Amino acid sequence: MRTVAVVGASLAGLSAARSLRKQGYDGRLVVIGDELHRPYDRPPLSKEFLAGTLGEADLSLETDDEDLRAEWLLGARATGLDRTERAVRLADGRKVRADGIVIATGAAARTLPGSEGLAGVHTLRTLDDARALRDELVRGGRLVVIGGGFIGAEVASTAYTLGLDVTVVEAAPTPLAGPLGARMGGIVSALHVDHGVRLLCGVEVKRLSGDERSGMGVAPDGVRGRVDAVLLKDGRSIPADIVVVGVGARPCVEWLDGSGVDLDNGVKCGPDGRTSLAGVVAVGDCANWYDPRAGAHRRVEHWTGARERPDAAIATLLAGGAVEPGVPRPPYFWSDQYGVKIQFAGHAAAADSVTIEAGAADDRDVLAVYRRAGVPVAVLGMNQPRLFTRWRKQLAAASS
Repeated sequence: MRTVAVVGASLAGLSAARSLRKQGYDGRLVVIGDELHRPYDRPPLSKEFLAGTLGEADLSLETDDEDLRAEWLLGARATGLDRTERAVRLADGRKVRADGIVIATGAAARTLPGSEGLAGVHTLRTLDDARALRDELVRGGRLVVIGGGFIGAEVASTAYTLGLDVTVVEAAPTPLAGPLGARMGGIVSALHVDHGVRLLCGVEVKRLSGDERSGMGVAPDGVRGRVDAVLLKDGRSIPADIVVVGVGARPCVEWLDGSGVDLDNGVKCGPDGRTSLAGVVAVGDCANWYDPRAGAHRRVEHWTGARERPDAAIATLLAGGAVEPGVPRPPYFWSDQYGVKIQFAGHAAAADSVTIEAGAADDRDVLAVYRRAGVPVAVLGMNQPRLFTRWRKQLAAASS
């Protein structure tokens, strides 16, 4: 291959570029990113960066002496993939022709319909999102977080430490029931209640209320007014100075429509990242990899997957698909909320039982093991890093 284009300049794209050089590729390498920023670390955005204890320079994913000999096209949005020309089309009209293509365009935060143009309403996915939200949080006030998932919970925890009045609204009966199961999701989400944060579950948001600029309509800057309340479908109204919408993310794959790349909840891939087009692999949050353990495709939106899986995808790309795919390690993620370190590995949905092996639920320091037919399939730790690490290694060994 004379040219490889990596479309996406966040962690997965950077990891793919590093893997290309590590595995001996010495040709032309082009990295395309729609943000203007160099690759940065996203997990701290909802925690240390939002709290003001970590600066932008600390978010950099590149080392001072790192030289990937890459051409960086930043602020360049991919709009199409031409399989005949083997070219990535960019919004500014340019085309990047490449023999090999790595799709790493990630995911974008879902928004709340009808919230467009209301000041004080935020999502949190990018550095620019975090800058805007941080500037508002330092002024204090009443924050309503819509969505009790990990991003929403981390924002709520950070805002609590900053002294804001915080309410979390979750449509499901139990927050985090999807990734952790109902029982452990309830235990983890009880951290909100422990710290005096209001948690409203099993209720949906009807719409957001704003001052509508005193009836003046939409201003020239596109702003309708400022949010002042979250209206729930059960009739309640929650006063709000700031609203954070944390209702999940959608894979950024629209630019691949008509390209011949199979799309299904992201880019549909084999167990090694290969797509339906030869010479094209996908990694990161946009990649829906086949999991041989589960016999199904899974899209893993976690830091560790974006860091580890590009090695396998690049090996496949460079070998033209001739390598035997390995079994990916069980997905792993972590979260820090209210001073508690939460770690999880595996798939809770695969379990038919969960037992607390150490600690106590009331103390929020548990080690819980999920099993199916008696075989461990996942593990959760709350302030149990040593035991968790041991169990995580066992899961990885059992699945390899």
